[in-house]
Amino acid sequence: MGEAERGESAPRLRISFWCSNGHETQPSFASDAQVPDTWDCPRCGFPAGQDRDSPPDPPRTEPYKTHLAYVRERRSDADGEAILAEALAKLRGEI
Repeated sequence: MGEAERGESAPRLRISFWCSNGHETQPSFASDAQVPDTWDCPRCGFPAGQDRDSPPDPPRTEPYKTHLAYVRERRSDADGEAILAEALAKLRGEI
């Protein structure tokens, strides 16, 4: 199928985007489409912007926390000892 069967293609714009690793990507947009401020880099996945000298910063990722880490943020060691003692007392039938 060539252009004769499909008709004329819409006018396109190729816009350059750069990520913080220096990768350039040039997606094409319809000439009447709204061009986004950022575009995901297909090579590294970081956000890319149209300003080569000032690309967007890569996203900060928080390290994975276990359930125990979240519990330790909420409770002190003394609270943990008290809860453990209560649970052991229940198991032993003291309560």
